[in-house]
Amino acid sequence: MTFASSPLAIVVLAAGKGTRMKSDLHKVLHPIAGRPMLDHLLASARELAPERQVVIAGHGREQLEKALGTRAAIAVQEPQLGTGHAVQQAQAALAGFDGDVLILYGDVPFVRPETMRAMIARLHAEDAPAVVVLGFEPAEPLQYGRVLAHDDGRIAMMVEYKDATEEQRACRLCNSGLMAVKSADLFDLLAKVGNENSQGEYYLVDIVNIATLEGRACAVIVTDDPDEVGGINSRGELAEAEARWQHRRRALAMAEGVTLVAPETVYFAWDTQLGRDVTIEPNVVFGPGVTVADDVTIHAFSHLEGATLESGVAIGPFARLRPGAVLKRGSKVGNFVEMKQAVLGEGAKANHLTYLGNAEIGAGANIGAGTITCNYDGYFKHRTVIGERAFIGSNSALVAPVRIGADAIVAAGSAVTRDVADGELRLVRGEQLVKPGWADRFHDAMKKKKVEKDG
Repeated sequence: MTFASSPLAIVVLAAGKGTRMKSDLHKVLHPIAGRPMLDHLLASARELAPERQVVIAGHGREQLEKALGTRAAIAVQEPQLGTGHAVQQAQAALAGFDGDVLILYGDVPFVRPETMRAMIARLHAEDAPAVVVLGFEPAEPLQYGRVLAHDDGRIAMMVEYKDATEEQRACRLCNSGLMAVKSADLFDLLAKVGNENSQGEYYLVDIVNIATLEGRACAVIVTDDPDEVGGINSRGELAEAEARWQHRRRALAMAEGVTLVAPETVYFAWDTQLGRDVTIEPNVVFGPGVTVADDVTIHAFSHLEGATLESGVAIGPFARLRPGAVLKRGSKVGNFVEMKQAVLGEGAKANHLTYLGNAEIGAGANIGAGTITCNYDGYFKHRTVIGERAFIGSNSALVAPVRIGADAIVAAGSAVTRDVADGELRLVRGEQLVKPGWADRFHDAMKKKKVEKDG
């Protein structure tokens, strides 16, 4: 329920071919901050607790069906005959629904929940507008449709750019395409829309003009942030949207107590969680699923995804944390260390050139440079368990499944294939052979051969 107990339905238009993206991936599934743009929009709409959600699909509908699952009904628009025709395709999915309908666009992902609420609130104002339009005033109106409105927000007329006169194009109030309409009005108005225009299409904006001609008021509200209604139609616009999102997320992080040494070089994911007094050095990238507690330092050129860092942790530079990496309080990962599906215990350290996969490392353990947990046999993953305070010497290979006991020592250069007991020293090396003078004789012989060959 969104307003005075009136149920809400969301209709998202996503039937376009997205030809300017030049991609086999559906346009609205291209990610921003690691999340499909359609999911950004649906997440905002979810805050209004919609009773029904309908996505209008055309080209690439199989991709949308797979991505959405049961989160929204799919209505197919085929052929594509304009935005008004697209919304008509939701009629069957909204059969029996009596409430408010919010019409959104899948390639306009950053509409704020408060803007959506404002549209619904205006729909329920005392003058009871038939349609509420979200308008915006961009720096360059370009070829957007225009909203010709009175000072009180009542709409006199709406016109697409291609059908507008020069005088109408001089109006700077543009149509975002987003609308709020009561379900009792929506499909009746759509049934009256014709296609007598330069494109031969059924325009959604015409429901405003039809309602106005019938003597009903329609209203526009204007967003104070034109960026929130910016559509994404090309790779360039996708990059611009990513840049805007990252800029705002960096500003939020710093406002909440995070130090970004070089903000413009840090990239967050849509769900990155950061504590206070976190320091992030240049060129750090966050993939989805990262949680960082207080007092953590992330050194330069590190990449994190699906990882959890508890307080007091330090990683990098050049660390890579992959999904399932957990660093307990005060632990440390140094340069060129990679972790996946591994837990580094409280105060444990892996400072250099190490891979820890499918592993559990106990508190206070020290993992020497060049250590590898050999977790994959070509068919299955196996687990390595390292006990508390264990010391793993440099250049060791721990062949899983294997368990290293508490306080045990694995000597440098060992290849460990059997469990090591608590407090035990395990040394696995080939015997060293010493042949005095052998190298000198080898060099003399080879030099002589070279002279004979060159001579």
